[in-house]
Amino acid sequence: MMQKIYGLLGFPLAHSFSQAYFTSKFQALGLYGFSYQLFEQPAVSAVRTIFDKNSDLVGLNVTIPHKIAVIPYLDSLDDSAILVGAVNVVKRLKNNDLRGYNTDFIGLKQHLEILLKQQKGMEALILGNGGAARAARAAVGSLGFTSKTVSRSPHKEFCYEDLSSEIMANHLLIIQTTPLGTWPNVESCPAIPYQSFTPQHIAYDLVYNPSETLFMKKASAFGAQTFNGLTMLHNQAEAAWAIWQNDETISSL
Repeated sequence: MMQKIYGLLGFPLAHSFSQAYFTSKFQALGLYGFSYQLFEQPAVSAVRTIFDKNSDLVGLNVTIPHKIAVIPYLDSLDDSAILVGAVNVVKRLKNNDLRGYNTDFIGLKQHLEILLKQQKGMEALILGNGGAARAARAAVGSLGFTSKTVSRSPHKEFCYEDLSSEIMANHLLIIQTTPLGTWPNVESCPAIPYQSFTPQHIAYDLVYNPSETLFMKKASAFGAQTFNGLTMLHNQAEAAWAIWQNDETISSL
């Protein structure tokens, strides 16, 4: 029986659905020699050792907090990772080099294309400035919309303290990319003026566990349409699977 290993690198990983998702996929496809393992590592430098110690390891998903920090440990980057400036998929090539890709960008773009197909000229606020935020900015930009970053750093477009009802009114797509609200810390959320949400707003949280975050609940209370990150998760996982199974890179961006 052919043995192949896939996995997830990040820290912590207790909230992740990836192992259950891919294990179910392997069973559905009859790939009984395939397994998906969790590599819970606080140090991103472990990525090379993980591949060295697991000769059957085909590729890894990469999650918080390693999506940007993993880049120096890779041998090459796909165009998707170069565009975003972050990596959430690593593949072992035939020569044992490690190549980084970004399917967060692909997964979010696919979902936003459906949600925003009737929209024109929409402006977005991206909450956070990590690897997921970079993917969100790239996805929004690829669809022809503009975005501004909201972070704790005074060097970005907006700090959280800057957000006013006027700024919120001018940005009808709010994408939450931070880990705030992720299980088990479900009582946390970004400090934004939730009373400024309206029925014209879309509040999109990349967190998928729990299925309704505090960010979503508070935005929904003022009429906003809310979405969690589960559809994006499925989209990016399928894009990752395609990369691992083929010698080609992601199709044109």
